[in-house]
Amino acid sequence: MEFCDECGSMMHSEDGLWVCRSCGFEKQQGDDDADRMTTTEGQDTDSGPVDMSEVDDSEIGPTTRVNCPECGNDRARYEMKQIRAADESETRFFTCTECEHKWREDDH
Repeated sequence: MEFCDECGSMMHSEDGLWVCRSCGFEKQQGDDDADRMTTTEGQDTDSGPVDMSEVDDSEIGPTTRVNCPECGNDRARYEMKQIRAADESETRFFTCTECEHKWREDDH
């Protein structure tokens, strides 16, 4: 990863140059830069539903104020897990303290 010398933003690789999309600064890439680069382009970042059926409710952690979509109760236990790419936010898993309904919430 390369950062702009002018504004500090992350730079992008374009035709052998590092290009800052924030301020337009450009600089030549070094020979070893390509060896250090990785990309998530084309990778499947959605692993699908997560099965929480075998997790003991007592392991799901602290409670928070959130409305249950099933019964309307305003308290649920929650747990946060990194299930997508590392550069994306964590997914929040909730379990209603009243009816035990389980759901998840992602930032979009």
